[in-house]
Amino acid sequence: MSSRNSVEVEGLSHGQNPIPFGSRVGPLVCSGGIMGADPATGKTPEDGAEQVRRVFENLQAFMAAAGGTTDDIAKVEVLLADNSLRANVNEEWLKVFPDEHSRPARHTTAGPLQGSMKIQLEVIAWVQ
Repeated sequence: MSSRNSVEVEGLSHGQNPIPFGSRVGPLVCSGGIMGADPATGKTPEDGAEQVRRVFENLQAFMAAAGGTTDDIAKVEVLLADNSLRANVNEEWLKVFPDEHSRPARHTTAGPLQGSMKIQLEVIAWVQ
């Protein structure tokens, strides 16, 4: 019997793809791509700064759905379609992770994303 459980976030999905929003095996939690869509409408805003703001809200919603909080995150992978959004990412990052002595590792890369997405996050967390 598998100890793996799918993690879903209401209002967010990976479209028609047969994959969960994330997965939990014991205390290990891994997300799929967390996007900056509005969970109330399912739509992704055109504005990059708005996507960045929303992606961090969706990150918090994902962690809650997994049974944890952002304090349980060990690493965040940030994928940017527009590297000029890095300052926006840093601004939201400091809101979510204000303690400079307790932040997850982070790796940011720039490259193409699907559709109108300008940012996507992936996280690895340990939820007791």
